[in-house]
Amino acid sequence: MTENEIKLKAIAALTALRGGVGTDYASDLLGEVIPDYFMVPADADANEIGRAVLGQLSKPLSALITGFVLAFEAVADVYEESGPEVSTELILQALALQLAVDEE
Repeated sequence: MTENEIKLKAIAALTALRGGVGTDYASDLLGEVIPDYFMVPADADANEIGRAVLGQLSKPLSALITGFVLAFEAVADVYEESGPEVSTELILQALALQLAVDEE
């Protein structure tokens, strides 16, 4: 799967969630970008196996994150162009504060 295909999966998952589709569907979409199996050296120790798996996961996870960021930037740009009463930055600060309170 190419990097752009993975980014499209992230955007599709966000779109599905916003459209009211269940979280299972979105999880399935995102699961499609994770390899079904990992190639590791037969004689590898735990450290080498961990590095091999991480190396194979890093590209798809990075593409997913980039897809989410691109989607957010597009929505935030349109939101701010429409003359909102509250800026995107203030919304994000409020979200961060709420998450910090929830952690306590």
